[in-house]
Amino acid sequence: MTLNEGGRVRLTVDLRLAGQLVPAGEAPPEAGAGFLALAAGVEGTVERVDEDRPQSQEVREYERLKSLLDDFGHQMPPGSRQQLEEQVGSLEPAWTAYQERGLRLTVRVRFDNGFVIDDAPGDLFLSV
Repeated sequence: MTLNEGGRVRLTVDLRLAGQLVPAGEAPPEAGAGFLALAAGVEGTVERVDEDRPQSQEVREYERLKSLLDDFGHQMPPGSRQQLEEQVGSLEPAWTAYQERGLRLTVRVRFDNGFVIDDAPGDLFLSV
């Protein structure tokens, strides 16, 4: 599923908003004086899409060393190249785990009734 800025979306689950976004049926994280409910099927327009996949220090180092190896490895002395290949190899499990982890997609949606939700999980919406 792809959500794009300016695209139309439909809410796929009932939501209850009580300080922060809470899917219907789940307890709110804190007590409040009131709440707002949005029914599944409400439509709106995506104003912003944010994708985030936080990187660890090991992932950043893998990217740096791998780039160095790819760009300049053929010019390096054999011993230096072998040492760099070993460093890249030792960081490969962290890189693989990072690649397998899905993107965290959040959206800002302006519903047709004028209500706006920001930083909502993208999997709550379906493109229409």
